[in-house]
Amino acid sequence: MRIATFHTGLSERGPGLLLRRVMDPEDTEVAAVVAMIQEVDPDILVLQDVDYDAGLATLTALADRLEQNGVAYPERFALRPNAGLPSGLDLNADGRRGGPRDAQGYGNFAGDGGMAILSRFLVAIGDVIDLSDLLWKDVPGADLPPMSEEVEQAQRLSSVAHWIVPVAIDGVTLTLMTWHGTPPVFDGPEDRNGRRNRDETGLWLRLLDGDLAIPPPAAPFVILGVGNVDPRQGEGRRDTLRALLSDARLQDPTPEGYGGLATADYAEPLGPLRVSYLLPSAGIEVLRSGILWPAPGGEIAARLGPPEHWPRHRIVWADLQLD
Repeated sequence: MRIATFHTGLSERGPGLLLRRVMDPEDTEVAAVVAMIQEVDPDILVLQDVDYDAGLATLTALADRLEQNGVAYPERFALRPNAGLPSGLDLNADGRRGGPRDAQGYGNFAGDGGMAILSRFLVAIGDVIDLSDLLWKDVPGADLPPMSEEVEQAQRLSSVAHWIVPVAIDGVTLTLMTWHGTPPVFDGPEDRNGRRNRDETGLWLRLLDGDLAIPPPAAPFVILGVGNVDPRQGEGRRDTLRALLSDARLQDPTPEGYGGLATADYAEPLGPLRVSYLLPSAGIEVLRSGILWPAPGGEIAARLGPPEHWPRHRIVWADLQLD
């Protein structure tokens, strides 16, 4: 069984715009994303940066396009993200309300840059736990920046979402724990985004430690998504990510591609960074893992189309053996 996580980089600046692009056969960036998914062909795929709409029209259009290319996903799941969700407050303290940085998570509109799951196995929708409304202040050990009491009483932790999603696979329930952390940049000396990013990753450790109001999920489970911080270089407070990667309850398959462990190719001076993660629970047998980062000029690269149309991020995948 192959599982994958993929930051598509497809989000648009207004509602409905991504749907229009997905339905356009001439859109080269969407075509590249479809080709990458087709190449990896995962059984369960967690997507980031796919705009959310109430009827899942955009996700459905993407799934239909994939099916036309021989990659079918009967199960499609998404919930409204915090990205673009209006707070009604001046969260970034610039004296104005209603801007993209005043939303619960950065976004130009409600649903901007959401998450989604495509699966060939049954998603137990009735058992999904959405932690996205958890207030930042209520996270055990939260590292809050200076903020007013009004903001503190309203600010959610998740910049996009934190989901716990059970999937039924041949009599075994595999629990997906997925998130998309905020980039630890674009702030000031208070390091608001750096602190938030660390606590977003740390929420999984708090869950596994039994520090939240809900019990930790039983194995087997997989933590996967975008941490948006590299364990060794670049911006961010990486101590919590390192703790997650080294936790004995998890395993890090350290997948590689042409770019090594890097999962995203940023412009200089950042360069390639590892920011997407797929961490199975300790008891799962990992048969293989990898990052779809093909060598330039090879057969796989040719199938994906011109590299200038590829998204910045790469698909991270693993083949798992579930008992």
